[in-house]
Amino acid sequence: MGKKVTVVGAGFYGSTTAQRLAEYDIFDTVVLTDILEGKPAGLALDLNQSRPIEGFETKVVGASTGPNGEGYEAIEGSDVVVVTAGLPRKPGMSRMDLLEVNAKIVRQVAENIAKYAPNAVVIVVSNPVDEMTALAQLATQFPKNRVFGQAGVLDTARFTNSIAETLAVPVKSVKALTLGSHGDTMVPVPSRCTVDGKPLADLLPADKIEELVVRTRNGGAEVVALLKTGSAYYAPSAAAARMAKAVIEDSGEVLPVCAWVEGEYGISGVYLGVEAQVGRDGIKKVVEEKLTDTELAGLKEAAEAVRAKQADVASL
Repeated sequence: MGKKVTVVGAGFYGSTTAQRLAEYDIFDTVVLTDILEGKPAGLALDLNQSRPIEGFETKVVGASTGPNGEGYEAIEGSDVVVVTAGLPRKPGMSRMDLLEVNAKIVRQVAENIAKYAPNAVVIVVSNPVDEMTALAQLATQFPKNRVFGQAGVLDTARFTNSIAETLAVPVKSVKALTLGSHGDTMVPVPSRCTVDGKPLADLLPADKIEELVVRTRNGGAEVVALLKTGSAYYAPSAAAARMAKAVIEDSGEVLPVCAWVEGEYGISGVYLGVEAQVGRDGIKKVVEEKLTDTELAGLKEAAEAVRAKQADVASL
């Protein structure tokens, strides 16, 4: 059996994720699904025609799916499934505004994943992502380590980019980190941010760091406001593809992800943005690093905010 990854949802986010995964050339097949008739097949054909130019062999397959699970047989045997299905944000909307409408979509997708790809690792990116990750786990009934969400890789990238631009240094010289939730209770971790190995706090005054933190927290909304239609997808798709790559290569790489926390940082029973080792079975383990008291308090606050909402999704 060849390696197979499915991307559910062929909007900008999903199609760009499929493109990145295909261009990695580490999968035999990338399946792209959508509820729109013909769209995934058209995108797949277009992507396959780029193979001679970009020099990759991964085959892209498009499949349209129906309300009763028609078409989902295309995802059969997938090693990894990335769930991007759902509505994107419009200007003025919070991620939470999408909760009810996207919950119905994600639940149906998750049930079909359980049916056709029962051994898959599921990476959820649909918003609000912390809640949708919890819902996907409930609906698939998969072990919690095999369902996790994309948030921290993206938020950390946004934070890193802002720091690099502010200090006019290459992005690769910046190491940054964000934990917590994807949204209002995001916890950027300045104590773990360095530039060429020097603590960020030595290079920027506290108020300037706080400005960058706020910009990171509102990173998605900033893009949404400028685009006016739809939401960010280049950086988000890069983050989702990167996580799928870590799974299929069993890399054991430590990434900030939305993972099930059971005792780490004194927090239990909730999906939360933490650092975790990612591999073939999803989350190998949550990695607990030293945080300042303020950062730890922020993480606990995020956990409680997400916990309250995750309790709601069980009924959606």
